[in-house]
Amino acid sequence: MNISGIIPALITPFNDNYEVNYEALKELVEKLIADGASGFYACGSTAECFLMNEDERKKVLETVIKVTNDRVPVIAHIGNIGSEKTCELARHAREVGAAAVSSVPPFYYKFGFDEIVSYYADIAKAVPELPLIVYNIPMFAGVEINADNLKAIVDASGAKGLKYTAYNLYELDKISRRYPDMKLFCGHDEIFSNALPIGIDGAIGSTFNVMTPKFVELDKQYKSGNQAAVEKLQREVNELIEVMIKVGVNSSIKYLLTKSGISCGDCRRPFAKVNEEQAKCLDAIYSRVFDK
Repeated sequence: MNISGIIPALITPFNDNYEVNYEALKELVEKLIADGASGFYACGSTAECFLMNEDERKKVLETVIKVTNDRVPVIAHIGNIGSEKTCELARHAREVGAAAVSSVPPFYYKFGFDEIVSYYADIAKAVPELPLIVYNIPMFAGVEINADNLKAIVDASGAKGLKYTAYNLYELDKISRRYPDMKLFCGHDEIFSNALPIGIDGAIGSTFNVMTPKFVELDKQYKSGNQAAVEKLQREVNELIEVMIKVGVNSSIKYLLTKSGISCGDCRRPFAKVNEEQAKCLDAIYSRVFDK
């Protein structure tokens, strides 16, 4: 699986009627490729995938793959509660040219871990040709995938990668040592520089929608051994991320992109619109976010 580097977890732009704005999506993909993105993670958490129907998810993925035109790989997030819908999205991803598929564990019903393993096995059976990237996001999925229980998933599905959206870097280090052939992606932008020494292959991040150049530069400085520059850049992006978290990351990204000229609309309800006070906070950091 030849996927690595700085990979934005794409937002889904909407128009004033909360319909997908495909033209804005195309603009965003082109901008991020120009900014140095190494690939895209489509229809994930940042994309509001669980507020979209299956047809929308399919068309968004098709749009992203068509625009990239093989310039960078596209990972299709296909996660859903049940295996049937997930496998349908997986087969579609294969048909339209995704480089890999990825999924959160099935959630809401508090599935046992054996059932979660079976879910990933179902995906692998549906699309054996595509690499599978497991998506560990315990704060939302309600289950933590760690160095111990990951083995059952790998044995059952042949998973090739892990998107690790958790703060326990000791656990990530254990995973790295036990699974040396697995591609590892940091999922929390605010700890990217801390995860790099573990030997991760890249990062899949929400704030890359507006700060790809900063993270590309951070990665470059790490590889060149300039630790002072790495620390400076991580502190800088973290100051900005703190504001975005306070407002709401998805809403912040859409507001900042719209302000930059790519009309992304608001997040779908029940997400709240950015209010006047929040807009002032984001206006204050706008130039720093887009300063290359």
